Amino acid sequence: MTDALPTELRRMLEGSGALLSGHFILSSGRHSGNYMQCARLCAIPEYCEVLAAELAGKVNDGLGEGAADLVLAPAIGGVVIGYEMARQMKLPGIFTERDTDRVMQLRRGFEISPGQKILIAEDVITTGGSVLEVAKIVNDLGAEVVGYACLFDRSKGGFQPGPPVFSIAPLGFPTYEASDCPLCKEGEPEAVKPGSRG
Repeated sequence: MTDALPTELRRMLEGSGALLSGHFILSSGRHSGNYMQCARLCAIPEYCEVLAAELAGKVNDGLGEGAADLVLAPAIGGVVIGYEMARQMKLPGIFTERDTDRVMQLRRGFEISPGQKILIAEDVITTGGSVLEVAKIVNDLGAEVVGYACLFDRSKGGFQPGPPVFSIAPLGFPTYEASDCPLCKEGEPEAVKPGSRG
């Protein structure tokens, strides 16, 4: 939970109202009694700047400066942190988005060239579904994913795609399959989907 988070990070989460309690459906489809609304955290520019600088430092320490040519983020959740990561790392930053059939793709004239080294940025990774869709686009275009950067890793070590994963902090909120959710069984208020796919 948040007890293990650094004091300053916990202050940012509480100050921005980003940490929610209730009954939620995550983007992965799993249920949880907690939700991290990173859009609220990143809505405070000085918080986003500080966190992106820390995350960029971890990426540069892990991969070496100059290891990436481009920062790529999935819309909507990854757009703000992806932009700020790109700014901090002095790289171009672009994003993917879903079309009307919910298929992730590059649009708006954004391009990736064969051989480019791509850092994928996201706000929260739980199962890694969205960033793996982005990685497929990168691979199909003949470019290379050199790493994944996220503010919070909720996967509990389960997301290990090959390239390294960098995060500000892990989050240990319990999540449940919808069919086995104790909050549903206990008659808690109906689950809501506060994320970008709600």
